[in-house]
Amino acid sequence: MISLKSLAVMLALSMCVATAYAEGTDKKALTLDLAKKVIAAAEADARSKNAPGGTIAVVDDGGHLVAFARLDNTFSASANISIGKARTSAMFKKPTKVFEDIVNKGRTTMVALSDFTPLQGGVPLVVDGQVVGAIGVSGAASAQQDEEIAVAGAEAVKSPGTK
Repeated sequence: MISLKSLAVMLALSMCVATAYAEGTDKKALTLDLAKKVIAAAEADARSKNAPGGTIAVVDDGGHLVAFARLDNTFSASANISIGKARTSAMFKKPTKVFEDIVNKGRTTMVALSDFTPLQGGVPLVVDGQVVGAIGVSGAASAQQDEEIAVAGAEAVKSPGTK
């Protein structure tokens, strides 16, 4: 026979599980339409800056490619670099400039990480305070311009009140 105390404990545990499940259902996700919006904003910014080229990659929060664009006259290696920047930013939920700065300050062992691109130009995509993916840009006039274009793309999906 189940005691009243045991029943109360089981009920409390089931409520915790139900609450945890309900909280998990509010996860935001990167859609293809949202990824296209990010690319359009980044491409518009690149053109406004007269960037000599640029490759724009958008990945989901797991680092999987969702959308990609390569502007004319962009060097071929920029494709893999932009995807690497986006993946690194999405997986760590931070701009890749953070990692470039860490490496430049002497922590060179960071480059030993697998599938890790510590180069400026990767920026998380944040919707309602949640990282849903990231954008990576490579092949513009400079690393700083890669970053500026990526930020412009990320700004296209920010919600009001999001940092």
